Amino acid sequence: MTRFAGPGDSPGFLLWHVTLAWQRRIRQTLEPLGLTHVQFVLLACCWWMETHGAPPRQQELAARAGTDIKMTSQVIARLEAAGLVTRTVDSGDTRAKLVRLTENGRDLAGRAVTAVERVDVEMFGAEAAPLLRTLRSVLDAE
Repeated sequence: MTRFAGPGDSPGFLLWHVTLAWQRRIRQTLEPLGLTHVQFVLLACCWWMETHGAPPRQQELAARAGTDIKMTSQVIARLEAAGLVTRTVDSGDTRAKLVRLTENGRDLAGRAVTAVERVDVEMFGAEAAPLLRTLRSVLDAE
């Protein structure tokens, strides 16, 4: 016996389907920009971190994005080959690499963030504060 009348009454089930729909829309939105979702997340996080402080270390960028450090390194290498980021040795810690957006990377990140924010508004509404509070509370409980 279940407490839900059907799968559509389960918050987890609905979240799963909303996540799938959102990922499809994001993929469709980013494809014309030549970005995968992971590339976008790393570019956007790098853009945000640079704008609000200093260029991030690669490990800090992975932590902010919630991505695996090894996978982050591989994706950043692809973004570097595409001329969107550069990596340099951190003079304060020669084991660490600083990730910086190039001018092209900064421009693309800005356009991609705008496009993704448009999808968020279309899917979740312009006033998503209650939804954000709920999602944050779930993450904070982890």
